[in-house]
Amino acid sequence: MSAITTAAAGPPALRRLPVPASAAVLVLFLLVSLVCGVGLGASGVTWGETLHFLGAGLTGGTIRGDEAGAYAIVWEIRLPRAVLAAVVGAGLASVGVAVQAMVRNALADPFVLGVSSGAAVGANAVLLLGAFAALGVWALSVSAFVSALAAMVLVYLAARTAYGLTPLRLVLAGTALSYGFSALTTLMVFRAERGEAARAAMMWLLGSLGGATWGSVPLAAVTVLAGILYLGARAGRLNALAMGDETAAALGVRPGRLRTELFVVTAAVTAAVVAVSGAIGFVGLMVPHVVRMLVGADHRRVLVLAPLAGAVLLVWADIVSRLLLAPAEIPVGVVTAVLGVPCFLLLMRRGGYAFGGGR
Repeated sequence: MSAITTAAAGPPALRRLPVPASAAVLVLFLLVSLVCGVGLGASGVTWGETLHFLGAGLTGGTIRGDEAGAYAIVWEIRLPRAVLAAVVGAGLASVGVAVQAMVRNALADPFVLGVSSGAAVGANAVLLLGAFAALGVWALSVSAFVSALAAMVLVYLAARTAYGLTPLRLVLAGTALSYGFSALTTLMVFRAERGEAARAAMMWLLGSLGGATWGSVPLAAVTVLAGILYLGARAGRLNALAMGDETAAALGVRPGRLRTELFVVTAAVTAAVVAVSGAIGFVGLMVPHVVRMLVGADHRRVLVLAPLAGAVLLVWADIVSRLLLAPAEIPVGVVTAVLGVPCFLLLMRRGGYAFGGGR
């Protein structure tokens, strides 16, 4: 197995940055970004108040009675939203790395498996049809998560063969079922009797963190952390898998079994983050490529930095979504697309970068 851990899945990077220093910089930048995510907003809470309330919340300090409203804005609204943005960004970026290796496709992202489209069916059933009303504030997340897992099962059953999962069948099954789920979602939106419900459904479909609460953070955070730890432990095998099934088998990896494990883990992480944020595009597609350009294609390096980079990106994308048309809010998925399209085109134009051996 030593050959696996030393193999690098792809050509050398244009510029290879040291991973420990890069990770330290990203951690520091993430902390600063979280503070900015809490401090920036349209409510008029000053930076001094923001830092005071954060300190009081973290250390158990006291606040005056006339500060209760501003404290609630900082601690109960903005902070869980910023934390959830970081969790979702980290999850989407790390899953993007894994999916691109799993299907050996540079255009793959966490949503290519059809999980997000399946989640949209459950979410719109709540928003447009009032399903699962008995669950109260948990109805949307629970319904989206359950329908995402159901979509995962359907994709697996459609894609599996006697020899396990193959990249082509995974992509084809995920894409085909995604079209079916999207058609069902569109039909529900079209049939919606209330315009405000249809608007809320479209907001969710484009990605939004407006409903973030402390209650929505733990499940997503635990799932994302477990997924990142699993992928980090399989980084060497991902290197082998990205070079092709024959090479992976020669290095002692069972491609079918590994791909099945990766499918389950990536689908579960995607379901967890989509259930609390909607379908936020381009993070899982763009961040892995940017990180590979900077540190090379070795997954042991990429999987250290990609979650941090994804977290930073989504925190700032959420800040922009809140401030650009304040006090109105635009879907965060729109911001990531606006940032992602030119960035991705620039990656394509820049020489010296390749994925999976193809330029």
